Amino acid sequence: MTRRPPKRHPGSLLGVRSLAGQVFVLQAVLVLLLVLAAVAALVVQARNDSTREARNRSIAVAEGFAGAPGLPAALRSDDPAARLQPLAEDVRERSGVDFLVVTDTDGIRYTHPKPDRIGKKFVGTIEPALRGEVVTEEIVGTIGPLVQAVVPVRDADGDIVGLVSAGITVENVEGTAGGQLPLLLGASAGALLLSMAGTAVVSRRLLRQTRGLGPGEMTRMYEHHDAVLHAVREGVLIAGSDGRLVLANDEARRLLDLPPDAEGRPVAALGLPAPLDGLLASGRVAVDEVHPAGERMLAVNQQPVGRYGAPAGSVATFRDTTEMRVLSERAEVAGRRLRLLYDAGTGIGTTLDMARTAEALAQAAVPRLADFVTVDLAEPVLRGEEPAGETVDMRRVAAAGIREVSPFYARGDLIRFAPSTPQAQGYGTGRAILEADLTDAPGWQAQDPERSRGIVEEGVHSLITAPLRARGIVLGLVTFWRSEKPEPFDGDDLSLAEELVARAAVAVDNARRYTRERTMAAALQRSLLPRALPEQDALDVAYRYLPAHSGVGGDWFDVIPLSGARVALVVGDVVGHGLHAAATMGRLRTAVHNFSALDLPPDEIIGHLDELVSRSDQEGEDEDGTPDDTHGMMGATCLYAIYDPASRRCVMARAGHPPPAVVRPDGTVEFPDTPVSAPLGLGAPPYESAEIELAEGSRLVLYTDGLVEDRARDIDAGLDLLARALAGADRSPEETCDAVTGAMLAERPRDDIALLVARTRALAADRTASWDVPSEPAAVSVVREEVARRLADWGLEEAAFTTELILSELVTNAIRHATGPVRVRLLRAERSLICEVFDTSSTSPHLRRAATTDEGGRGLFLVAQLSERWGTRYTGTGKIIWAEQQLPPA
Repeated sequence: MTRRPPKRHPGSLLGVRSLAGQVFVLQAVLVLLLVLAAVAALVVQARNDSTREARNRSIAVAEGFAGAPGLPAALRSDDPAARLQPLAEDVRERSGVDFLVVTDTDGIRYTHPKPDRIGKKFVGTIEPALRGEVVTEEIVGTIGPLVQAVVPVRDADGDIVGLVSAGITVENVEGTAGGQLPLLLGASAGALLLSMAGTAVVSRRLLRQTRGLGPGEMTRMYEHHDAVLHAVREGVLIAGSDGRLVLANDEARRLLDLPPDAEGRPVAALGLPAPLDGLLASGRVAVDEVHPAGERMLAVNQQPVGRYGAPAGSVATFRDTTEMRVLSERAEVAGRRLRLLYDAGTGIGTTLDMARTAEALAQAAVPRLADFVTVDLAEPVLRGEEPAGETVDMRRVAAAGIREVSPFYARGDLIRFAPSTPQAQGYGTGRAILEADLTDAPGWQAQDPERSRGIVEEGVHSLITAPLRARGIVLGLVTFWRSEKPEPFDGDDLSLAEELVARAAVAVDNARRYTRERTMAAALQRSLLPRALPEQDALDVAYRYLPAHSGVGGDWFDVIPLSGARVALVVGDVVGHGLHAAATMGRLRTAVHNFSALDLPPDEIIGHLDELVSRSDQEGEDEDGTPDDTHGMMGATCLYAIYDPASRRCVMARAGHPPPAVVRPDGTVEFPDTPVSAPLGLGAPPYESAEIELAEGSRLVLYTDGLVEDRARDIDAGLDLLARALAGADRSPEETCDAVTGAMLAERPRDDIALLVARTRALAADRTASWDVPSEPAAVSVVREEVARRLADWGLEEAAFTTELILSELVTNAIRHATGPVRVRLLRAERSLICEVFDTSSTSPHLRRAATTDEGGRGLFLVAQLSERWGTRYTGTGKIIWAEQQLPPA
């Protein structure tokens, strides 16, 4: 017996077919739109990703190369292009950028992938980079659309000394979108065909299986829908157009605590919280709005219904977000702590001053971590030393708080913590300690019961003390105090305090080590500079030496008495700061004294110094020829001047040094035109000297470039300011120094300053005497008689015998061994009597000890015994043998 298929209703079958056709068309359109949207989104995203990747890579390469050690030194070298081109090309090939260009601050290229473009102007925007900003821009270059970044290069002082630009074409960072597009189109076409085939199959099954969908089938479908609605873990509430509740599933009843007969009642009568009640009654659109409902926090979404001819109303869904909110609050707390650590990392350690570093730490933690913060450093640390022992005196160097609390130790107080205190225990163990309740902390109170009681009365109830530990050494303690929040510090606060202090400890240790080096360099520098000016009769001298605020430098000065009542004035400046600069200054100063003892003219002394520095630099090179800064001398400038009070003439030479200033007796200021050569160590051509005549009472002013040049003004403006400060008559050297320093010194000088002011004296004509001596032995007696008469006129009869013996020996030697005319000059200075014998010979006599059988050879020995000092200096026509006797005070 065959089963007859059920009879189909013609209207039902027609409706099913129409529905199947609509489903088929709708699904095909949706799939097609999705495919087109996916392709468009992929193309746009690929383009954006390529541009972003090009920008990020160019910035990373440019900043990495700009921060490379040695780059500022390379930019200041004689040939930056030769040193930087191979390095830049190597980095470019490794990083995959299309070009890596290094320029000076004017945009002139030092490097480029095409060497013929080196030395030409960089194409791009560099002005923001010169202000310290990072510049990125998209341009169309010769190699196509590209993204280039320009970053500044800073030296150790933070000055911008050059620029680095890296660029890459967008084409080179194109993603895989181009390769994925064919695959996506193929997959989309397949999906479209598959969906069309699926729709056709569904339509057939619908036609074959529905057979009109009677009431029973509709009932079962509704029951299934109702079961799903009540099983989901999200509340669903449907309201009609009249504001009455149409449907609420089980989760909505639980979350909103609805009564059993809620359906059919007005939503406003369900007793819901006011904000939520108003939202449901309004029927407006809501997306993830959070509303309280009892102890819960509900995320509410609401959409109106009734479009396309359906009944009007609204559907609202509810999610319980209470636990998520707790997690969100914890994440917010963690975010605030990370922000605190980040801010502390950028704000602490920006200076090498320990007190300012400690102050930055205290201010960073208030009030985000604690209400009060105190920082105590071990006493040896403040001197740059490492603390030794388990107990040590602490000096309070910083404190910050939300208000003033008088019971705390004040800044500058010396503290020795009792062994029972958390501070002493933390210092001994090197670990942070939490004291949750200060009212019940006998160990902490034992430090100072009265002070502890006052702190508690101020509302402080909890503390964390964390040791400043760096490289295994505890440098001090940081104590965090809480008063405003009633809850004590907890374990999370302890961990945060430890992390914060650990980061600050490195900065404090760097400042300590810098302080130690600066103290050592300052001590070395003080030992190398003149402690007092030597006595001499030619000049009244005053000086000022002012070290830089940032570190010890290599500026120096000297006043060196020479033969013939002359005086040498020296001012020099060594490049850089620190121990090496101070050591180089000491070596140069010693060399100047040694060369001055040879009585050489200024240009020759400068030449010898240049040779010394050049030779030292060669000895300070490594095996591969690169300079070794720890051994060779550093570059330096120098000015050397010799003043002769007998002739009132000053001879000077300078190597890369600022020009001297001369203040005439009437108060006018001028800068003599003196030849300037390259700084010492550059192997310059022979140095030149200049000779000027100075009226008695003139002031000769020598200085280093730190006085007239800084970031705020160039050297021309500095020289104008110096001239205005020097102008004026009737000033002593001391008054001149005060006027110059008061007018020109910055509050925190960045470079050392040496200032030397010398007011000239003249040796009166009646204090000198000279005689031409014939080249015959009989003339010696005549000279002795003339000298005796002149000494009697000067009131120096007691020195006549000694002077006659000295001149007899010197004149006899000149007549016997020299050729040409001989001349004798006698100089009467304030403190000394000087005998000089001029001849045309370039042969210098030598002191020797004569044997008992020798008939001669004792003359110079006798001169050396009778005089305070003696020597030889050369002139353009011969030499001068001189002897100086010390005169008793008048």
